[in-house]
Amino acid sequence: MPIRRLPNQLVNQIAAGEVVERPASVVKELIENSLDAGARRIEIEIEQGGTKLIKVRDDGVGISSQELVLALSRHATSKVNCFEDLESIKSMGFRGEALPSIGSVSRLRLVSQHQESEAAWEVLGDGEDNATEPKPAAHPQGTSIEVRDLFFNTPARRKFLRKEKTEFGHIQSLVQRLALVRFDVGFILTHNRKAVLSLPPCDSRSEREARIGELLGAAFLENAIYIEEQAAELTLGGWVAKPTFSRSQADMQYFYVNQRMVRDKLVTHAVRQAYQDVLYHGRHPAYLLFLSLDPRKVDVNVHPTKHEVRFRDSRSVHDFLFRGLHKVLAQTRPQAAVGEAEKSMKVAAFSQSAAAADQGVPQQQQSMNWRVSERPGSYQAGFRAQQPVSVPGLSDSESLSSDESQGMPPLGYAMAQLHGVYILAQNHSGLVLVDMHAAHERITYERFKQTYRQGGIIKQPLLVPVTVAVSGHEADLAESQTETLASIGIEISRMGRDSLAVRGIPALLQGADAEKLLRDLLADLAEHGESRRLDDEIDGVLATMACHGSIRANRKLTLDEMNALLREMERTERADQCNHGRPTWVQFSMNELDRFFLRGR
Repeated sequence: MPIRRLPNQLVNQIAAGEVVERPASVVKELIENSLDAGARRIEIEIEQGGTKLIKVRDDGVGISSQELVLALSRHATSKVNCFEDLESIKSMGFRGEALPSIGSVSRLRLVSQHQESEAAWEVLGDGEDNATEPKPAAHPQGTSIEVRDLFFNTPARRKFLRKEKTEFGHIQSLVQRLALVRFDVGFILTHNRKAVLSLPPCDSRSEREARIGELLGAAFLENAIYIEEQAAELTLGGWVAKPTFSRSQADMQYFYVNQRMVRDKLVTHAVRQAYQDVLYHGRHPAYLLFLSLDPRKVDVNVHPTKHEVRFRDSRSVHDFLFRGLHKVLAQTRPQAAVGEAEKSMKVAAFSQSAAAADQGVPQQQQSMNWRVSERPGSYQAGFRAQQPVSVPGLSDSESLSSDESQGMPPLGYAMAQLHGVYILAQNHSGLVLVDMHAAHERITYERFKQTYRQGGIIKQPLLVPVTVAVSGHEADLAESQTETLASIGIEISRMGRDSLAVRGIPALLQGADAEKLLRDLLADLAEHGESRRLDDEIDGVLATMACHGSIRANRKLTLDEMNALLREMERTERADQCNHGRPTWVQFSMNELDRFFLRGR
């Protein structure tokens, strides 16, 4: 077959295969054009999931009558004039393919009044490679584009569309994604003449959070931490959810680069690393984040849909994202706002649905090794006066008066221990339940990390070495990682082909099960491969050690030890969840407790 030039209509329809995947693709292109035109209000009208009608109306600068026909021509755009512009893309759209591609598979009507014109004009397209001459029309400043009968002239493609509800769901999700980054713009979405979204422009942070709450749910905001970080030419802002608000799927992850939503592997990896030791296994974080940087340092033209980007200095971007998120997640510790009823109930619900707490088995426990600066008398002083309460195992316990509770620490004061697993404490808001193993595990883990990074862990030689029978592969692995194990306080020697001797363990783990500790560490090493250094996974190893060094279930604590644990939680970063991402404590307000017993009804 000879080489020949393709007809323009066929070229447009081929391009439409890239640009117009489904009705939501049309909506995306049209809204992005409205945003580039400086619109402050965008109305989206949809009928039959977008197959019958897609209408987008804005109050932007508009298009002059001389440019209306040109707007429907391929590669005609006002957003790129030279190669330098292509290297520094600031607009949402820039290829000039959208309107002619859409027009080639639909019946299109374009009406616009330019801001410097006193009249509006319209042009029509019918799926062919031509458009009518502009004629006068009634329209305020801005532009309206109607797309009717999508894929009417390409029935094969129409067969691949899903049900009306599904196609509209894609459109609604798209509008929500754009509304979550363009707070300065109002969005109105209707489907089959029924209002779906009505979002006014947002100027203040409180207005933005109101929009976020409407689109992502109040629970996200109640569990989100606001972040603002800046380094060199990089700026990161937005909201990141606490680990206890994790999701079973990655369905609440919104990341924008220069106001363009992207799905980028580098970004995903940085976020996962930041959550690495606070997220429950198999769960996904939730976030709404905005990264801003020089447009010349990011390529947004590496994919037809512009969902992927390429950073010029990917390593610095990755490190910046990780450090910023890692720092903000370190703030998840008990604070004075523990009395927020709705938040505590969400955390409690997650605690029940997550895997059961690791209660371990009874074994010898090392001393908690805490200096309890607050003597018993100081705790008892807080439990004076209104009505005595009899709590088994706790002497001199009394409910707090309203006056005495004002200066109370966030987690309050311990009152009792429940089945050797939970600590019951009373604070200003009501009842606090603490999973003592999970809480102590986090505290021990953070201590290990701090000690390791400040110069190494102090090793405690064992009076009697512990011999451990292992496989030949495990023995080889341990021998190859002797220095790595020594750096975290584990001294071993090889006794034979399939035997190891543990001669020293971290001093903080005095009394721990040395054999089980070594086996768990070898399992971690085997998972990461014998040829890989453990540097990137050191936190995971320290987490395993912390688990062995933490209080086990059925361990009886004194009142002083319980209160010392509460105070350590308040001082420890990431204390709201254990190393596995489970909550360490929950709050029940007096209002919630009253509802349990139908008080006041």
